[in-house]
Amino acid sequence: MNVMKKSLVTMALVSTLTLSGCGYNTLQVKDEAVTASWSEVQNQYQRRADLVPNLVNVVKGYAKHEEKVLTEVTQARANVAGLKVDKEVLEDPALFQKYQQAQAQMTSALSRLIAVSENYPDLKANEQFRDLQVQLEGTENRIAVARNRYIATVQDFNSYSRQFPQVMTAKVIGMHTKPNFSAEQGAQNAPKVSFD
Repeated sequence: MNVMKKSLVTMALVSTLTLSGCGYNTLQVKDEAVTASWSEVQNQYQRRADLVPNLVNVVKGYAKHEEKVLTEVTQARANVAGLKVDKEVLEDPALFQKYQQAQAQMTSALSRLIAVSENYPDLKANEQFRDLQVQLEGTENRIAVARNRYIATVQDFNSYSRQFPQVMTAKVIGMHTKPNFSAEQGAQNAPKVSFD
């Protein structure tokens, strides 16, 4: 009986030491941190998407000849809204890339919309347009901050999950490294400026 008790205590002690060093709990905490950080990115993208219809409607009243730009902005918003965004996006680099491209298309379309306003002095002077533009600029800053936090959180998770012994635990429970944001294609090229 005494030998059996000793072996049970020894097994319990070995199990505790082995499991505490495997990183399972920390992997779970870091995985949840990535998910929470991604939710904040999503929240800021949603804020931007909510501003777009108001901005488009204000511009429509002034820039009747800019139908193409307005259509591009509306289409970009529809593309973003049509994407299914859940935890699966964080597990699949191809889905993550598709989502990133849709958001880049939205950013590009909004930039063209703001550039169009330069051709319409009455629009630039419109208080509602100016307020929406300020909100949009603030939202773009919030998106940048949220993305930076997400990048840091993913870097922390990926670094931790690739270290020994956590890498073994991650493989056993099916955790993989998370995709991260990357620069847009062509971002390394300086923009061409022409004053013709």
